[in-house]
Parts: sequence; C-alpha cells; structure tokens
Amino acid sequence: MTGSGFSRIWALCIFSLIISPPSTFAEITVAPTALGFGNVSVGSSRTQTITITNAGYRTVSVSRAGVSGTGFSIQGLTFPFYLAAGKSAILSVIFAPPTAGTDTGSVWVSASTTSWKRYRRSTATVALTGAGVASGAGQITASPAALTFGSLSVGQSQSLSATVTNTGTANVTVSQASSSSAAFAVSGLTLPASVSAGHSLTFSVVFRPTASGAVSGQLAITSNASNPQLNIAVSGSGASAGQLTVAPGTLNFGNVATGSGTALAGTLTATSSPVTVSSASSSSAEFVVSGISLPVTVPAGQSLPFTVTFRPQASGTATASLSFLSNATSSPTTEMLTGSGTGAVQHTVSLSWSPSSSSGVVGYNLYRGTVPGGPYTQIVSRDSTSAYSDNTVVGGQTYFYVVTSVDGTGAESVYSNQAQAVVPTP
Repeated sequence: MTGSGFSRIWALCIFSLIISPPSTFAEITVAPTALGFGNVSVGSSRTQTITITNAGYRTVSVSRAGVSGTGFSIQGLTFPFYLAAGKSAILSVIFAPPTAGTDTGSVWVSASTTSWKRYRRSTATVALTGAGVASGAGQITASPAALTFGSLSVGQSQSLSATVTNTGTANVTVSQASSSSAAFAVSGLTLPASVSAGHSLTFSVVFRPTASGAVSGQLAITSNASNPQLNIAVSGSGASAGQLTVAPGTLNFGNVATGSGTALAGTLTATSSPVTVSSASSSSAEFVVSGISLPVTVPAGQSLPFTVTFRPQASGTATASLSFLSNATSSPTTEMLTGSGTGAVQHTVSLSWSPSSSSGVVGYNLYRGTVPGGPYTQIVSRDSTSAYSDNTVVGGQTYFYVVTSVDGTGAESVYSNQAQAVVPTP
C-alpha cells in the first residue's frame, strides 16, 4: 500500500468521526414553568414544588439552583447532584412574604454534561408570583364571579343572587355596592354591613333593560378588606317589548236562557317578543273566563286559547269587557262581551198509556230514571188516570219512564215497557 493511499483512508476515518456523534445533548426541563402563590399572610408561608427532569439521553450534573424575588426561597435538594436520562427530582419553593404587597421572582436550575470532549450547559427557569397580606386582614371573594341574565323584554326585570364571602381572618365592613350600568341594581343589601371571618353576605342583582341590545357592566363591592374593591361582571340583553292581541275583538253570545250558560272561545297571540300574561278580569259576574292558568308566558308568534262562559242572571241585554294584564306595551288587552238573557224555557214531557184490562185495578204508579233500565224514581202514586204531564224535566237531559198498575190492596204489577224522552236545549 502506497503512502498516498493510506492518507486517503485516514482522511475518510477522521471525517466519519466528526459527523458520527449525536447532535442532541442532554438538557433539563422544569414543570410547571410558573408558580402563583396567591395571598399569603405576613409571617406565614406557603410551599409549592417544581419537578426537574433530564429530558436528554445522558446523565447530567445538576450543578446549582437559585431564586430571586422578595420572600421566595428553595429547599429539598443538595447541589450538585447527578440525574440520569429520563429521571426527575423535586425542588420545593417557599413564599414567606416579609411585608404586605405583591412580589415577583424566579427560580433557575442549571445542569451540565460533557460528551465527545464538548461541554454543554442547560438552564431552566420558573416564574414566581405572590402577594403578602397584612396578618389578620380580611379578604372577600364573590360567588359567582359573573352574572349573566340572558335576554329580557324591555320593561321586564329579573333577579339573580350573589354572595360575598370573607375568606380572611378579620372582620370586613362592606361600605358600598355600585353598578357601572343603570340597567343593573343591587337589592336586599343594607350598607354598611359587617362580614365576620368565614361568613358570607348574600344579596340580589336586578337586571331591568331600558332599551334593545346587549348591555354589560361591573358591580363594584367596596370594603376595608385587603382587596378593597371586588368587581362582579354583569351582562344581559334587552329585547323589544312584545305585543298581545285578542281575537275575536267581541264575543257575542246571542240569546241565552237565564239560569243556563253558553261558552265561546277566544285566543291570545304574542308578537315581537314573549309576553307574560299576569291576570284576566271581567267587568261583569255574568261573564266568566276559564281554560287559562295565570300567570302564563306566551312565546312570540304563538297563541293561547281561553273560554268565556255567559250565564245571564236576568232577562235583557248584558255587556262587559274582559281585560288581560301583561308586560306587553298594549297592556291591558281588552275583549268586548255581549249577550242577552231570556226567560227560562219550561219543558214538559206528556205521557199516556193504555188502561189495564185487569179487574181490581184502582190506579197507576209512574216511575222515571236517567239511565236505560233504571234505577227509577216514583213520581206519581195511584193516579187513576192513564196520562201525565211531567214539567219538572231539565233542558238537555234524557229521561226513561215506566208505569205499573196497582189494585185495592196496594199490590203492584211489574214495570211496563220503557219509554224514552229527550228534552231539547235550552
């Protein structure tokens, strides 16, 4: 082998050694990447943890860690230490605020590895936040943090409950509750109000839209707590007020016999927006509305039936108005009622039968029932005639009659064939 040939082989080997080592070096990661400690009383502390993981393929040396920010410290690990590939270690982070106020800082962890005669360092950072609260101070929270009322017709109102809780260790005085929008108002809250530690204050927020469209705002609760102003988000929307119509405009009952009744149907219809009907009243006791349970909400574009019954108490023309109160702009919605009372109709059923051919018969008993085949009630006793006019019947009823013959001793025959009489209405 010549010298030039040997040189070419060696050059290829060197080239192979340069490109062979993996291009990815070991590094560490931390989770989570941010820690929030919230409010911590001055003089006390709160501890959370972070996980350090070797995300590379070789063992690394976790050489050191540090922390910045007032009140933050770390513990739980001794540096340096080795961490195999894929393994993790836990580091505790402590927040002990020395004074009241918001604090921010960070924790950093550094690791290194040496591979293929190259040195690589990896550093991971965790952001820290917390707030020191004066020892013994009160703090208030709201539940829910936001109130959503949905859509209401202009002029309508809806109430939702909200609760303010003192989560601190000292009493809190709530001095004011104000809304940034006139569409929202606080109800059921007498101020100033004292809220003991661990106790709550519940009140209502009323939404009453004055115009169409979405509306939102903030309800500000002012107190002497460590968070002196607590905001509750409020939102809703106003819809155009609905219209309520009644059909027909007039119900005419015609002639109705006094003491009896006639019913006619009417319909309520809502347009534009849903309409809530709260009451219905007639100006005359002779006209009575039924078939509708109030209060009731009629959806937009839909109708609701009802019934009015006319029961005249005397002869002559009767008029009245039926008024429906609602949240519609046209409230009250009115329907006219008219009818005439006439004298009561007297119905009579005329009955006759063939006289008995048996000797000793001195009279006849007449029976009446309302069900075919009986039972029957006696309405005539030992009448010697063979005819009878029954003027105690009622219009619209069906009656069934039978007759028996009676001798001088009072003995009675069996029932005759049954006769049926249908009395017309009225």
